[in-house]
Order: sequence, then structure tokens, then C-alpha cells
Amino acid sequence: MTPAEFQRRRRALLKSIGPAGLAILPAASEVIRNRDVHYPFRQSSDFTYLTGFPEPAAVAVFAPGRKEGEFILFCRPRDPEREQWDGRRAGVEGAVATYHAAQAYPLSDLDGLMPGLIDGRDRLLYPIGADPAFDARVLGWVNQVRANVRKGASPPETFVTIEAVLHEQRLRKSHSEIKRMRRAARISAEAHRQLMRRCRPGRVESELEVEFQHHCALQGARFQAYPTIVGGGVNGCILHYVENDARLADGDLVLVDAGCELGGYASDITRTFPVNGRFSPPQRELYELVLAAQRAAITQARPGNRWIDPHEAALKVLTDGLIRLGVLVGKPKQLIKDEAYKPYYMHRTGHWIGMDVHDVGHYKQNGAWRILEPGMVLTVEPGLYMPATDAVPAPYRSIGIRIEDDVLITEDGNEVLSAAAPKDPDAIEAVMAGGS
Repeated sequence: MTPAEFQRRRRALLKSIGPAGLAILPAASEVIRNRDVHYPFRQSSDFTYLTGFPEPAAVAVFAPGRKEGEFILFCRPRDPEREQWDGRRAGVEGAVATYHAAQAYPLSDLDGLMPGLIDGRDRLLYPIGADPAFDARVLGWVNQVRANVRKGASPPETFVTIEAVLHEQRLRKSHSEIKRMRRAARISAEAHRQLMRRCRPGRVESELEVEFQHHCALQGARFQAYPTIVGGGVNGCILHYVENDARLADGDLVLVDAGCELGGYASDITRTFPVNGRFSPPQRELYELVLAAQRAAITQARPGNRWIDPHEAALKVLTDGLIRLGVLVGKPKQLIKDEAYKPYYMHRTGHWIGMDVHDVGHYKQNGAWRILEPGMVLTVEPGLYMPATDAVPAPYRSIGIRIEDDVLITEDGNEVLSAAAPKDPDAIEAVMAGGS
């Protein structure tokens, strides 16, 4: 993202805060994996969105109308000895020169300067409840202001979680964000196509996992947006299956739910395909039912429609199909009302996607489902997960299918960002047979 993009985001936040407000946002913390080994650090999405600053141990302050500057960044100072061990730091100089803070201070100055920044502000925004230790620190600063009321200090009277403002802003993607998400989806789509080409009976699920990651890394997407799911056969019926240690069997389907993260933006794609390259008739029946449900849902993903409309469209197609296949018996409307489909389809048809794979933004407003608007991006991912029970005809038992795409709401409809990943069953079989 360009400096102008970050400045635009900060201006929008400052406007939402109002002239009497102040916002405080901490960076993510490093997390221990085991003993003295850390997980790879990933910056908080909110912090990245507003600052682009990639380091832990930092706090950003946004102060509308402050004459010395409205964006203040507290961070670690340069330290040649620590940088020799742990990598380069921007320091306070880099915070100003590279990340365009109006002012920057060492993190050690935070407690001394924050009461003065808070004094005189009526409204204080920060991530309330996200970190009890940070909550206590903020209240400590506020209490220092309160202790000086008789000397003319003015503490804030209103406390607001910053997410209430910032996450509404993040929900609608800019042109530069959409460009990055489109690229992430293309990389992941080609990786899915690659797995179809290389899948064979006898391979282990984890082999597909690492091949997916390898392809994405070669295209510049080093990290995945979430743990990769590769579920062969009955493992495809487990929604968040991550063991990925079973051997793929001839005659089974394999469900691959995988997406890279590129420059802080997620992709999220699921494809289900036959391990041996050919759908059996029962597999194709179920697959085409899920595909029809997804197509119906995508049709409903358009501006002016409600968030729930794609889900309801998918439910109707799936329920009608389950009746036709002899899995459900009854009238479709009543079966949907009774949630009779839930043993076979137990999740929603999608979620927001952006910097987080399950991205921010409320799904309802004032008790009503949100209206879809241009710039919003969501997944559309119906599925069927058929248990090995007497209620399911024998040919369909232990089959798990999900088809998921990333869908951008546009001015006149939608754009499927992940369309390059094959999902028509004939196209899948052609790719697996060596086609393009």
C-alpha cells in the first residue's frame, strides 16, 4: 500500500473520532510457541491497516486537531546489539521517515506522555477488553488525569471500543485493497489447479498441503491465511480437519480448503475433486448439487440484497436436492424452517474476507441483516457432509463436498475473484487428465 493510502485511512478514522476524541491502538505482541521459540510474528490487522508498521511493541495514537501532529507512534528505539540478534528496527527515526508518523517516541516514554495526550479529550477509543493488561494501563493513564482535575485537567467521559468505528471502515475495500485481494485469489486458484494436476491415489494429504504452500510462496505469498485443510474421503466431512496425515484412496474425493495471504490480505478457496481424476456417479450427483447451490448463492451476492440472501438461496437448492436424492422427506419450506438439512449442512454459506480470513464487520445492523454494498468481499461456500448413517442412501455415505469462492460486490453485481480455480466437474476432470 502507498503512503497516500494509509493517510487516507487515518483521515477517515480521525473524522469518525471527532475533534474531541482520541484513539489508542496497540500493535500485536510476539507469542511464545514453546520455551524460547516464538511463532512467526504477524502484525495486528487493525494496526497494519492504519500504520503499515510491521513491528511488535508499538502503540499508535490518533489525535484529531492536535497542532503538533495527529498521528503519534511509540515504538522500540534502534538498538544495534538487539538488531544483530533479532533483525532491523525502524526506530523513532524510521517511524517518521518511513511510516509517516507526525511524531515518534521510544516506547519507554509511553507512560509519561499518554496522560498529557488524553487530557482534554472527551471521548477515548481503544480496543476495550482485547487485552486486560492494556485495559489496566489505559485506565492508569486516565486516572492520572482524573487526579489532576482540581488543577484544571479534563479526563474523558466516554469510552468507546475502537473496533466500532474502525471495522466499519475496513469492511468496504478500496481499489488498492481489491487489487491485492484479486492477486491473492489468483495465486491460490492456480495452486488449487496445480493440486488437481498432481493428485494421485496413494499420496498423503500433507503432500498436497506443502505443494499448495510451495506454489504460493514461489509467487510471493510466503504465508497462508489459515491452516490448510486437505481431507480425503470421510475426512472431508470434518469442517476444520487439519491433521492432513491420511493416505488418499482410489475412488475417494479430496476436499482442499486453502488460501494464501498476500501483503496482509487473505484468500479463501475450497475445491473438492476425485483422487483418481474421475467422479463416480453418486459423487457427481452430490457435487453438482453443491455447485448448483453455490451458483444460486453467488447470483444473490449483489448490491441491495441482504447478507442472508445467498445463504437462503443455497439452502433452497440443497434442500430440494436432498429430497430428490431421498435423503430428506417432506415439503421444502417446512424442512428449511425445521432445519432438517443441518445433519448434512451445518454452517453458513459465507463470511466477510479481507485482511482477516474471517474479516471484520457486523452481519446485522439494528437487528436486520446488512445490505450488501460495492466494495464488500465475502466467501460463498455451500457444502454437503454425508454421515455414514441409515438415513443416508449407501452410495452417498461418508462423502464431504464444499465449493468456496471469494466474491467482490460490484456496482452492478459481483466479481468472483477466485474464478480461475476450476469447479465445473468436467473442467476438473480435464485438468486432472492433463489439460490446461
